[in-house]
Amino acid sequence: MHATIQRYLRYLQVERNASEYTIKSYREDLLSLADYLTEALGSCPGPANIDPQILRSYVAAMHEAQYARTSIARRLASMRGVFKFAQREGLVDQNPAKPLRNPRPHRKLPHFLTTDEIQTLLSAPDRKEVMGLRDRAIFETMYSAGLRVSELVGISDGDLDLDDGLVRVKGKGKRERLAPLGSYAVEAVNEWMEKRVLSKGKQPTAISPVFTNKFGNRLTTRSVARMLEKYLLQTGLNLKTSPHTLRHSFATHLLDRGADIRSVQELLGHKSLVTTQIYTHLSTAGLRQAYEKAHPRAKTKTG
Repeated sequence: MHATIQRYLRYLQVERNASEYTIKSYREDLLSLADYLTEALGSCPGPANIDPQILRSYVAAMHEAQYARTSIARRLASMRGVFKFAQREGLVDQNPAKPLRNPRPHRKLPHFLTTDEIQTLLSAPDRKEVMGLRDRAIFETMYSAGLRVSELVGISDGDLDLDDGLVRVKGKGKRERLAPLGSYAVEAVNEWMEKRVLSKGKQPTAISPVFTNKFGNRLTTRSVARMLEKYLLQTGLNLKTSPHTLRHSFATHLLDRGADIRSVQELLGHKSLVTTQIYTHLSTAGLRQAYEKAHPRAKTKTG
């Protein structure tokens, strides 16, 4: 096996022009495998004598040793690579690492703001200033409709129906949806639109950008991020907060207050319910309250 590993590393260097860092990582991963095989079997066999079962035991040993899932996934990639090379060279008939599955990565729970923190952020822009009106309208719209920042900056005048409290947004995969705007968002957008100036004195049309910079041009996602950062410093809110945090907060607060997950999925424009389900982990307090209120045997026995 050691000879095959050396040939494979040479192949990566010469034919694949892999970086020194990549080759170093593969060498460490594969020599670790060889060491395990030597310890488990008494000697390190050639690739033709290695089967999926012994590789599974190696993966299990890494889990038991509490290796990070990313480290295990990387070592699996190295194993698949060397055995694919061995198969190409005629050293094995089948790739014994092919059936092995990568460990599922941990999904980080999204950062969100509490309702009090949201109120602090929404109150931060100075409504006496034109840009303050714009910034407040941006925050209210993103939180009210659960928008991605790319969806927000893409909104044009023709997408707004403020009388009915709706906005048409273009999401991922060019999928369009109608998102609701609450009364606070409608009021904030109306106040901003009364003061908004478009570039070069243009008259508003259906394709005019709703949210503009000081020159009257459409805002960029980066501009919104910089604007938010200014208010985070001003209010002392968590600097990890990003424009997407308002979307996370929107979903979390809806679920906390009893909205069903299918409705939240539609409001967020998620194609798959699996994507929405991560927010259920943030709403355990609300779920517990609902359980204790509804389940006939949830209450503690008395007497």
